[in-house]
Parts: sequence; C-alpha cells; structure tokens
Amino acid sequence: MKTLNTIRRMLFFCAATLAFAVPLCAETPAGNLLKKPDDWFQSKDGLATLLNILAWQTKHGDWPKNTDTSGKPDFKADQKPVGTFDNSATTGELRVLARAFRVTSDDRYAKAFLAGFDHVLKAQYANGGWPQFYPLSKEYHRHITFNDGTMIRLMEFLRDTTSDEDFAVLDAHRREAAKAAVDRGIDCIVKCQVVVDGRRTVWCAQHDAESLVPVQARSYELPSLSGAESAGILRFLVTLDQPSDEVVRAVTDGARWFKATKIDGYRYRKNNVEPALVNDADAPPLWARFYEIESNRPIFSDRDGVVKYALEDIGSERRGGYTWYGNWGENVLKEYARWPHRQ
Repeated sequence: MKTLNTIRRMLFFCAATLAFAVPLCAETPAGNLLKKPDDWFQSKDGLATLLNILAWQTKHGDWPKNTDTSGKPDFKADQKPVGTFDNSATTGELRVLARAFRVTSDDRYAKAFLAGFDHVLKAQYANGGWPQFYPLSKEYHRHITFNDGTMIRLMEFLRDTTSDEDFAVLDAHRREAAKAAVDRGIDCIVKCQVVVDGRRTVWCAQHDAESLVPVQARSYELPSLSGAESAGILRFLVTLDQPSDEVVRAVTDGARWFKATKIDGYRYRKNNVEPALVNDADAPPLWARFYEIESNRPIFSDRDGVVKYALEDIGSERRGGYTWYGNWGENVLKEYARWPHRQ
C-alpha cells in the first residue's frame, strides 16, 4: 500500500504537470509554508514540519522535486531521492529554513540553510548559468536550464538573500557572493539570447553549458525559441533597478519578438481527445511553447522528436500531457509598456 506521503507526491506532481498558468510550475508545498505567520514556526505543527524538511535534505544540500518535503519522509536513511533545482525544488525549502532561523534562532535551520545556499553557489557555471542539478550528470540536465523557470528562480532567490530580513543568517561575504552570482547570471542571460539574421530574439528552454547555443532536453523539447521560458526571463530583467545597456537591448528586442509572434483568435485547452485550439475572437492572445528558430513557426513533437507544425499532428499522449500554448507574453507586454527603460 502506498504511504500517505507517496500519494501526496503523486497528487502534487499531477497538479504541477497539468496546471495551465504562469509560471508553468506552481509553488511547492514547502514554499507555501511562507504564508504561515511567524508564531507557526514555533508551534508543535511547525516544529514537526520543519524537522520533515530537514530530513528530506540531501547530502549536497538540496531537495527533490515533485515531492511534498513538508511531509514525513517515507524512505530509508540511505535512499534519499536525488536533489534538484527543477520544478521549484530547493529554493522554497531554503526560504522556509531562513525564516525559521530568524524566528527561532535554532542552529539546525541555519546549518541546513547554509549548506543549501553554498550548494546553489557551487552549482553555478563560471559563465553564469545553472544546470538542473549538481553534481552534474552526462544527460541533458547539465545544460543551462531556463526550463520551467529554473535559473530565474535561483537568481530571484539569491537576489532576495542580499537584502531581505529573513536572510540575516548570511554573513557579508556570502551576501557579496550572492550578488556576484546574480550579476554573472544576468551576463549569461544576455549572451544566451538567440540572434537570427542579426537581430536578437528570445531564448531556448535550455542552452549548452559551454557554447551557449540552444539545445534539446527531453525528446519533445527541441532546440527552439521558447514562449514560456523567455517570458519568465524578460519579466525578471525588467525588475532590475539599474539595467545595463545590454540588458535594455535584450529586453527591447525580446518584447519586440513577443509582439510579432502572438496568436490571436484562439482559446487553448489542454486535451488529448477534443481539439486543443478553439476559435474564439474574444480570447486573449496566445503564444506557443516552442517556435522554430529560423521561421518563428510553432513546433510540436511526440516522444520520437519529429517536428510537427500542427498540434493535432502529434499523438494524444503528448497532446494532452504537455502545455503547448499559454498566455505567457501577455504580462511581458504589459510590464514592458510600463518599463521606464523601454526604447
């Protein structure tokens, strides 16, 4: 019989996979604990939950994905799941532990937080990018990962550690290291922006760790221009207080691409039986998850990796099991219109 925590993990995975929202991955159960008041962190329930989060932490300092790490562990001591930065893992747990230390001054939380914080810094490539997890694998996980907001979420976390009161656990040296890591990440983002015919466009969901060129992840996640991940990147860049000229150009060209690629007149509903795109003149604009780099045509694929140009041309398993369209660019264009640095 499956344990209660295993069932929780399954339910959470389904919710994260099937949700049609921005961002693609919702907050984790651990991250949702940040909504609790300070006194909860000293309550019986809070203390038990925090012990669970400590127990789920791997020897490297991170946490597994698609897992309710606030629930009681259901694995043997030597069989912990692999930790990752993917699907909102790790950053939520770290934020919770930092706050728990501020409220309780319990050194266990400080020790676990610093282990995870140092792990995030160690995982960053010299060029500023982050893989899905560290230590590195030989698979696609080693690529610089914008997919599902992975790298942007790490950068938001590190930026917050330099000023938010919850991160008083950090010394001045670590705060400076966090700021430097964010700066390297911004530089990496600018260098990864895909140039077509001399004009910057947007980004792929993952880029090669050395050459920075767009690369494939899973078989149906082909080298492409990503409407979803690029939206997250641009929405991060417009929050920078003093963007460099390079960042201003990156945002300007990225916003121009979103204006040029929006799809009007359709409503999207993920479905493996009925048509996923339905004519609707009143629907808000859509953007495809993936666009062919040279042509800006939306592309789709089954697990065989063969490019298709119409969603109905792929099988029902991938058609209904993946988010192929979204309203990702809508907020990009709204925020760009208010951006004081727009050109």
